[in-house]
Amino acid sequence: MLARIFSCAVIGLDGVVIEVEVDASRGMPHITIVGLPDAAVQESRERVQAAIKNSEMEFPRKRITINLAPASVRKAGPAYDLPIAVGVLVASRQIPAQAVARAMMIGELSLDGGVRHVRGVLSMAALARAEGFKRIFVPEVDAPEAALIPDIEVIPVPSLAALRDHFTGGVRLSPSMDSTSEGSANLIPITDFKEVKGQEQVKRALEVSAAGGHNLLMVGPPGSGKTLLARALPGVLPHMSIDEALDVTRIYSIADQLPADVPLIQQRPFRAPHHTISHAGLVGGGNWPSPGEISLAHRGVLFLDEFPEFGSRVLEVMRQPLEDKQVTISRAQGSLTFPANFQLIAAMNPCPCGYAGDSIKECTCSNQVITRYQKRISGPMLDRIDIHVEVPRVEYEKLSDDRLGENSATIQARVEAARERQRKRFNESMGGILCNADMRPADLRLYCQLDAAGSALIKTAMQQLQLSARAYHRILKLARTIADLAGEANIQTTNLAEALQYRPKMDLF
Repeated sequence: MLARIFSCAVIGLDGVVIEVEVDASRGMPHITIVGLPDAAVQESRERVQAAIKNSEMEFPRKRITINLAPASVRKAGPAYDLPIAVGVLVASRQIPAQAVARAMMIGELSLDGGVRHVRGVLSMAALARAEGFKRIFVPEVDAPEAALIPDIEVIPVPSLAALRDHFTGGVRLSPSMDSTSEGSANLIPITDFKEVKGQEQVKRALEVSAAGGHNLLMVGPPGSGKTLLARALPGVLPHMSIDEALDVTRIYSIADQLPADVPLIQQRPFRAPHHTISHAGLVGGGNWPSPGEISLAHRGVLFLDEFPEFGSRVLEVMRQPLEDKQVTISRAQGSLTFPANFQLIAAMNPCPCGYAGDSIKECTCSNQVITRYQKRISGPMLDRIDIHVEVPRVEYEKLSDDRLGENSATIQARVEAARERQRKRFNESMGGILCNADMRPADLRLYCQLDAAGSALIKTAMQQLQLSARAYHRILKLARTIADLAGEANIQTTNLAEALQYRPKMDLF
């Protein structure tokens, strides 16, 4: 008898329907799996056979051929265990064929018949709904994640025996409820801005950065608070919309980094990879590409501490994603595109010893060494960073002062108000623009018009600072964000002057 069960493969961030065909015919007992399976899929033969026997069901002593169609799509991972097992049971008439019609199944089997977690369930559930499936059977631990997709019945499966009972008139499995309202705990520890002493000008720069999604670079001596300030940034970032949260959750599900107790990531990602990371780890890669750190930071922050210590190749591969907000990885088997709309926050010392320009401690580096150190970061990379801010040494009087500064909640309220102005400005017809940093040249003509005084100011700045066309556009975007924070309908000269102050100083780079 021939059985057909539907499952799913994940290619990049999208799903592809896989038809699992199981044929049980006369002949010497043997299991053959075809359809471009990898080693993990080939090993399903042993897992499925043991799971059926240990679930007190009969594994047919026949020649069993399993085809995963379409054969042109690469099949990887253990997610096909459950549909293969159900196909065997249908082919041997232990489960009625009509019971599994128009249903999708995914799950890894343990040897005792339990159904284990698989990655990418959110993308699979989204595909099942798009393809018109009425229900999807998923591992019990993954059901809250799959239930984020509306308009499809999600059935949590604890074990193969429980699924058999569900199909044969025994105890029915109850559908999982919608989990979009479930909150998520903070995935990273967050520092409140009120605990950071001094550095008011840096706090202002971070507020502007958060309000418009702008890239920022902090330069200062060791111990001046650069890392502490960066790790306080998540506390002032605007809350994610449900669409943004689902977008981020899908990436973490594909990368298998979604916490078991957090079906929906509602906190903006904050990724801080070490400077020894490879370029494949940063942008994504592998024999079959998987998301890298820049994709895991999608809709959030990528923090690069000790910026010049990153390999030049590692930094240069970020140049295109910083502009395109996505990264395309090409391999012999094909190309995959991952979203990478992240906000870059970087921190560095001004020289190898760290004290060039310090008011107290003398620098021990020669001018040649300082120049070589700073030139590790290329001009095109620096040109893509909107805000350059110096982080000076904190004086003792400020450190010993018991008074606290402005807290993160107050700053976040101003950031949210600025983002709300941007959301009203950019409607859905704008092609998915959510913040000022995403504006295109056509948008700048509409929303970043300058008066005569502003035009004269930026003309002078272009000549004296030798700014590129990209820098000109980024200054306008930054000025628009500063105006939004101030509640201004149009960009004022003071807004433009503040934006110009955030360009890199000529004597530093």
